[in-house]
Amino acid sequence: MFQWLAANAATILISIALASLFVLAVRNMRKTRKSGGCAGCGGDRCSRCSQAEQSPKR
Repeated sequence: MFQWLAANAATILISIALASLFVLAVRNMRKTRKSGGCAGCGGDRCSRCSQAEQSPKR
């Protein structure tokens, strides 16, 4: 077991780092979306953002 961990340590560490970045990105998008912003465009006045403001919140 320890030999396998030692042989794959770099792959395991890189996978953990990528998974952490993914979780942080999703968390940031959800936080932005909840605060009324648009999570996905660079501008604050795109057609999707204005549609989201007009739709009822859940």
